Amino acid sequence: MAKKYKTIDLFAGIGGIRLGFEAHGCETVFSSEWDKEAQKMYEANFGEKPFGDINLIEPKDIPDHDILLAGFPCQPFSIAGKGLGFADTRGTLFFNIEEIIREKRPKAFLLENVKRLTTHDNGQTFAVILEKLKGLGYTVYHKVFNSLDFGVPQKRERIYIVGFLDPIYFKFPKPLGYYKPLSEILQNDNEIPKSYFLSDTIKEKRMNAVKGVPPFPSIWHENIGGNISALPYSCALRAGGSYNYLVVNGVRRLTDREMLRLQGFPDTFKINLPYSQARKVAGNSVSVPVIKAIAGEIMNALQAKKNAVKETIQLTLLEPKNEYTRSKASVR
Repeated sequence: MAKKYKTIDLFAGIGGIRLGFEAHGCETVFSSEWDKEAQKMYEANFGEKPFGDINLIEPKDIPDHDILLAGFPCQPFSIAGKGLGFADTRGTLFFNIEEIIREKRPKAFLLENVKRLTTHDNGQTFAVILEKLKGLGYTVYHKVFNSLDFGVPQKRERIYIVGFLDPIYFKFPKPLGYYKPLSEILQNDNEIPKSYFLSDTIKEKRMNAVKGVPPFPSIWHENIGGNISALPYSCALRAGGSYNYLVVNGVRRLTDREMLRLQGFPDTFKINLPYSQARKVAGNSVSVPVIKAIAGEIMNALQAKKNAVKETIQLTLLEPKNEYTRSKASVR
């Protein structure tokens, strides 16, 4: 029987990382999330309210665990010392993770962040993070994945950092290379309240601005420049995005359930927040299928305990070259 690993869920959001690891039998022994609305949804689904501000608990007081999980916010790193650049991480939320790892020495960790962390300040921020993690004695691997390649119709690129206390060989999961068609995600328009639908003025503006012949079904994305693209998948959900930057078939907003489906949450996942707050927590969440796939490989690596031949750091910073035409839905 496989070992049941204990995990802690830091910067937990609504629990997407937890779901991915619990799918492999892991037991969560501690969670932390400062956002009150995310706490409410987390508690409704997992039966426990996460601890609040991570700054208010000493690392030694956090339960012992095997795997540390954290979808930590990407705060700009303060420059410390003359000519030292990013020599110190104090004052950032990454420092909390660093200190917990130093104190508790988990067997492994998974950190998740936005792709731009890898290029922030010409890569110096990311270099410091890797340096700090390796300095704690961990063998570190990292890779950028797109959620589109793991079965959900959402273009969402994120950096995943995996580390092991022992020099263990690890390989990231192989992408599935396809995503569900939107028809399996979207609800029927006749089930949607009228308040979700655009006004005739905004709808007409969208119709006049959209590029090409829209596929059906599609999610229309408006970028910062006002350009509109109709795609057979969703662009990344954003916590702070305007209400109309993603529009279903050019006529209505996404529902909260549809947003969670785009992140790979099951329909059994309870929604107990008003729409504005549900949008925010869904946009801040992780794509569960990506986490689940990575978690499976972490389990395999811990159980196999195959030594790494040499320190291996996997890095994918370039845009994927493949076109997303692998959906079961027709793509024009």
